[in-house]
Amino acid sequence: MTELGIGIGWRPEIADAVEGLSGIDWVEVVAENICAGHLPDSLTRLRERGVTVVPHGVSLGLGGADRPDPARLAALGEKAVALGAPLVTEHIAFVRAGGPLTATPQLEAGHLLPVPRTWDALDVLCENVRIAQDALPVPLALENIAALVSWPGEEMSEGRFLAELVERTGVRLLIDVANLHTNHVNRGEDPARALSELPVEAIAYVHVAGGVERDGVWHDTHAHPVPGAVLDVLADLASRVAPPGVLLERDDDFPPAEELADELRAIRRTVTAAGARSAAAAGRGTAHQHGAPSSRTASRATLLIGAGARVSGGPMPVVAPVAPAAPVPETAAAPAPGARQRVAVAQAALLSALVAGTPVPEGFDSRRLGVQSRALAAKRAGVVAKVAPELPEMLGAGYRPAFLAYARSRPMTGGYRRDALDFAEHLLVAGRPEDPAARRRLTEWWQDRSGSRPPGRASRFVRAARHALVRK
Repeated sequence: MTELGIGIGWRPEIADAVEGLSGIDWVEVVAENICAGHLPDSLTRLRERGVTVVPHGVSLGLGGADRPDPARLAALGEKAVALGAPLVTEHIAFVRAGGPLTATPQLEAGHLLPVPRTWDALDVLCENVRIAQDALPVPLALENIAALVSWPGEEMSEGRFLAELVERTGVRLLIDVANLHTNHVNRGEDPARALSELPVEAIAYVHVAGGVERDGVWHDTHAHPVPGAVLDVLADLASRVAPPGVLLERDDDFPPAEELADELRAIRRTVTAAGARSAAAAGRGTAHQHGAPSSRTASRATLLIGAGARVSGGPMPVVAPVAPAAPVPETAAAPAPGARQRVAVAQAALLSALVAGTPVPEGFDSRRLGVQSRALAAKRAGVVAKVAPELPEMLGAGYRPAFLAYARSRPMTGGYRRDALDFAEHLLVAGRPEDPAARRRLTEWWQDRSGSRPPGRASRFVRAARHALVRK
């Protein structure tokens, strides 16, 4: 596996700051935010400097009941090739539910939701991962996610679930230590136990991020400084294995560049100190073995086999063909009969309760589901405001309460841009906004964007006539 070093999540809002930071070995970019044929200039400049860029997907939903969408897989692969990336990453999560398997409308979460740690869900996930591995031009690594809710009737711990996944598929892991901390606060899970159970030699890299605790619930915001508790989990991981890469994530409320640099320095110090303590302890324990390598050294050697370590600031790694996965046991070749449908029904019931107000499925904590439901609606409001900034501009202070009221009864069935159009249409049907001038602006905005293709001459003439009628 490629030696990545210390990196930061590239976001358009901090592109200039990232380019100016010293000691950055690599960056990660949200795959859905870029086009393979038109990369942002900032990413192009970073690549020309020898900085590795890794695409990080958020929409595959490999933990969902459906098989991966070939178009989404193809798009992710194209971005990996365009970036010259040594690997791509995604999440162990589901992001949509419903559809043909349940004979219900498909719903979009707009968020990463936890997969039940059951044998059925593991079987489905493993087959989905193998489909993705076969389709992608570079290796795949999967990230553990944070969650506010726990599934009832889980059959294994997170560490064992991840270990089984790696053993069956050979997939690499992206371990988010902030998510381990989140699950510790929200679900009482021990990060040390998870780290002791998972195969640390399969780690491709590590995520570090900040959050905030409110009313006993930890929110993994990626908008706050990294707390000491998360650095402690990072230190524990780094004492077990030398991570090939560690990356700071920040997605909102971006601080000045110097504060980002301070956080990166704290991450580097944490990893270095933990590694030194581990090496010293290993040296004391194996001194009589006359130079036998420690398990820490062996783990790093295993991770670097066949990939070629990259020296910071050196040339971009060559993207090699995907190595064949370890043989899959016959018993793991496909999900058990009916597993996909059982997983589909369970996930659809949970997502429907979260976004459509249906009853809470049996065994779930209704209070926690309420917190998660409100968080999903708030995230929708925030993302829609970013993809369609004209809406909060036109609606002013009324935007957020109006959107949250809309979200309580209107689940998201497409992407965020579709959600913005549906919200605008919902307001107009209800005769809102009350101010005629604002309603006229919103009408024109919706009409200009609701077509599936740019309007031709005849369409523009009809639209102009409609606008004239609206103004009367």
